[in-house]
Amino acid sequence: MRSLAIAEREGALFSARPPRPAIERLQMAQDTYHQPVLEREIVEFFARRQTGVVVDATLGGGGHAAALLASSSTRRVIGIDRDPEARAAARERLAPFASRLRIVAATFATLAEVVEANLDFVGADGVAGVLMDLGVSSHQLDESSRGFSFRSDAPLDMRMDPTQGITAAQYLASADLHDFVRLLRANGEDRFAGAIARSVLERQPQTTGELTEAVERAVPMAARRRGHVATRVFQALRIVVNNEVDELELGLAAALDVLAPGGLLAVISYHSGEDRTVKSVLHEAATGGCTCPYELGCVCGAVARVTLTKSSAVLASPEEIAANPRARSARLRTAEKVAS
Repeated sequence: MRSLAIAEREGALFSARPPRPAIERLQMAQDTYHQPVLEREIVEFFARRQTGVVVDATLGGGGHAAALLASSSTRRVIGIDRDPEARAAARERLAPFASRLRIVAATFATLAEVVEANLDFVGADGVAGVLMDLGVSSHQLDESSRGFSFRSDAPLDMRMDPTQGITAAQYLASADLHDFVRLLRANGEDRFAGAIARSVLERQPQTTGELTEAVERAVPMAARRRGHVATRVFQALRIVVNNEVDELELGLAAALDVLAPGGLLAVISYHSGEDRTVKSVLHEAATGGCTCPYELGCVCGAVARVTLTKSSAVLASPEEIAANPRARSARLRTAEKVAS
């Protein structure tokens, strides 16, 4: 990972190219990168805190950040992303908000270090909000060379930051059969996990097409579910290659630490494993870890760190799902940090 002390400031980022009209820049970036999910709900939630810094811990193409910056002239954003292509797209899209933006090459796990390195930008009031939009972006899926999708044949990479770490093909080259079976089962591939793992490790695929073929050989046609037979295998490999489980847990802990009292946390997840983790962490923070019987009330002295702003997850509307099918699986959970 590049040094966190080097935040990519807007003034330097945009001076090298002739300016386009602001509306044109925003529209071009939106058309070519990624449509943000639950944008209206995110803007409405963060409207509780119109000023201060929001850390967009999954900047992507800058869709949520653009909406948050446009909805309040006194809000600032620190945008974090490990993907250099995402940061480049966000720079283009967010050029009109240069004076209220910093973009940093980082991951969830280093969120606290990012805030520490940018205290001059955060200011004395601290962090007013953290947004985490989990999973892989539409652009990453659509960019065939990245190897995230079975829709086209490409090198089996799957790294969100293609400049570091091992590829999915390299992971498979050294994977233990039993560990790979457990990984597949943890991501919902239950009945044929063993057969798929053996087929994949025997063939050592180097491309997405070869991985898809290895999965298809292991699953009888009559037993295939709705959707593509390799979906959960691709998801499992992406998660392990990018260390997403540990990153999420560390990122949630860091977000709770850096938020100022009254600060807002919003997390959008896309599959059940992610959502279970988010729900569990927020429940622990909302109860202070209390396990006392409900009938007796809390007698253990647990102290809540947050209040849940809604007991259940917020889902996308039918209208949004029709316009953006990726929103179908989105689950938004929110909380507000209480004074310690």
